[in-house]
Amino acid sequence: MENSRIIEKVAGDAGVAPGQAAAVARLLAEGGTVPFIARYRKEAHGNLDEVQIGKIRDRLGYYDELEERKAAILKSIDEQGKLTGELRGRIADCWQKSALEDLYQPYKPKRRTRAQVAKEKGFGPLADAIWNGGPFTGGEEDLQYARDIIAERIADLADVRGAVRNAFAARAKVKSEAVSPKPAEPTKFEQYYDYSEPLATMPSHRYLAIRRGQSEKVLWVRLELDAEPVVERILEIVAGSARGAHRDSPAFGQISAAARDAYRRLLAPSCEIDVTVDKKSSADRAAVEVFAENLRHLLLAPPLGEKAVLAIDPGIRTGCKVAMMDATGKYIGKTVIFPQQKPAEAEKALSIIVVKYKAEAIAVGNGTAGRETEAFVRATMKKLHAQHPEVKIPIVVSVSEAGASVYSASEIARAEFPDLDLTVRGAISIGRRLQDPLAELVKIDPKAIGVGQYQHDVHQPLLCGKLDEVVASCVNRVGVELNTASAPLLERVSGLTPALAKAIVEWRDANGKFESREQLNKVKGLGPKAFEQCAGFLRIHGAKNPLDASAVHPERYALVEKMAADAGLSVASLVGNPAAVGKIDVRRYITPEVGEPTLKDIIAELNKPGRDPRKAFEPPKFRDDVTKIDDVMEGMKLEGVVTNVTAFGAFVDIGVHQDGLVHVSELSDNFVGDPASVVKAGDRLTVTVVGVDRARGRISLSAKSRPSAGGNGTGARASSVRGGGQRRPSEGFVHNPFADL
Repeated sequence: MENSRIIEKVAGDAGVAPGQAAAVARLLAEGGTVPFIARYRKEAHGNLDEVQIGKIRDRLGYYDELEERKAAILKSIDEQGKLTGELRGRIADCWQKSALEDLYQPYKPKRRTRAQVAKEKGFGPLADAIWNGGPFTGGEEDLQYARDIIAERIADLADVRGAVRNAFAARAKVKSEAVSPKPAEPTKFEQYYDYSEPLATMPSHRYLAIRRGQSEKVLWVRLELDAEPVVERILEIVAGSARGAHRDSPAFGQISAAARDAYRRLLAPSCEIDVTVDKKSSADRAAVEVFAENLRHLLLAPPLGEKAVLAIDPGIRTGCKVAMMDATGKYIGKTVIFPQQKPAEAEKALSIIVVKYKAEAIAVGNGTAGRETEAFVRATMKKLHAQHPEVKIPIVVSVSEAGASVYSASEIARAEFPDLDLTVRGAISIGRRLQDPLAELVKIDPKAIGVGQYQHDVHQPLLCGKLDEVVASCVNRVGVELNTASAPLLERVSGLTPALAKAIVEWRDANGKFESREQLNKVKGLGPKAFEQCAGFLRIHGAKNPLDASAVHPERYALVEKMAADAGLSVASLVGNPAAVGKIDVRRYITPEVGEPTLKDIIAELNKPGRDPRKAFEPPKFRDDVTKIDDVMEGMKLEGVVTNVTAFGAFVDIGVHQDGLVHVSELSDNFVGDPASVVKAGDRLTVTVVGVDRARGRISLSAKSRPSAGGNGTGARASSVRGGGQRRPSEGFVHNPFADL
């Protein structure tokens, strides 16, 4: 009965049918992952997507925790001998953690309180007489003791606590002021030195900004709420159980005073904390969702693909670190060049490497001296083409360095390249993220990639859990090439743990390439359940069975074989043959286990087996004459790449080492409520410069057809509390040119 009630609540919260929620709950209990359930068990749950399945999982977790807390509370109250049938029923019918704690409040063990002192002194009967509106006598000191007892009794009423909490949530204002003495130097929180806004409608990013100012001891923050209406509501509630709270009672004055004391001393402080925690929690969730959405688009950025890449990590004093990778991302060699100090030698080195290793692309990090290095490389390639027209000149692409230094110093990087300097590892990461952003970025803590909003201020377990979920979702959506994937990439695949990912790589190193998915069963520790969960997301291009390179799950191979036989073809002849696939009548193959959703997925895979869902690669186009903020002038029209979408706008890389901000009010000619509904990370965007603050390194942009003069001041200020997008400084490197190349 309890389980069915929970399923009904989960279904309502997630906006699905109870049967769908129950099916997902069962599949999760059996060890299914969200990507696997969404992709390969559509008939069981009615074709829900990953978001809906994730919501069901999260709500199941919430109610499981709630049930555990209910059991603990019931046990505690029962041991006190105070558990009544009515109270048991109210607890059983409670579906919110805060409301449950309100019910438990009168029975919680308390430290020594003023009410307890008053009871010990024998003023309980006087308090009862006042509560019940009966005759009472006593001096002011006696009455104060009685009011202490009544105040605690009022504060312990669940309905009263709920009403006060609701009042704070609905009507309180967030008030922020500069600390005293006011900071002498300008800060990024100046707009909040004398600021007030209703808590209920305050956007999450603004609330988190004020909280950051508070944590940095620049702002003093409090909630303001008119007490009188709240006290009146308390008295209305108390009147339901206390005759003395009726206005015609001689005890009303005493209870009214006790209610005010209860509000001021016992209720307001705790309820203010409650709603502050709730607001912080909701702001955290909103910020995490923004981060997750940005990360999703970044991970799913178009890959260059299997092309040989020459990667350059720019530097000035210590030179540019250069690393060469073949088409599979295998590291070939390294060197260092000095375009500014020794341009002729640097030109010669680049030309030799490009010709010798047939580089098809040159990835230039966008950190310090990135645009200058990019311009040098383009000029060098132009000269090379003029001197040797027969040489195929590689494309030159500016690549984000965000997180490259984190990777280069990580355990993963040390394991991959134990003998290389960390700056060379960074260059390799830059080149590989051009080849396949997803495969390389999974090696980096998502928080280091620089696409978050107040990522250091939000609840870290919530952030880490959500980001891990997004990474896994992207990896499984794209699929993983089993014979080239790194262990960090494999461990993101449905059903695979870090230990299993490592075991797969070790098996591959010892036995050579996997020739079929079936060989996964030979990997030590990889049992039937793990195989079921992971097999469909792993690809083996060039396998004997072409289905091993597709998203068709091995459990459906027999079905495809039947389709091929019915068509008079082999499986190999059917796969990738749209004409033959188009003649298949899927209705013939519907069974109780396999319905139309799965059959449609199979048909799509047979048409284009292993199709990469990511878009085709298109390099960003920055103006060659705009490489630093001093080159940026108001009125310029520039093409840029969206690097980060926040609640207040979008940051755009225009190729000058400092991202500009398109405030939400400048994103479109039409009204925009949510920037994420208009742009996403990785989008190409044509913008107009509407403001440049060189002293503070701020650039205001507009995507409107007719931009507002001067941009939006709020947006410019908001950029100063962004928290992401810093450029990585180049590390030192000492190496002889051409030593390894």
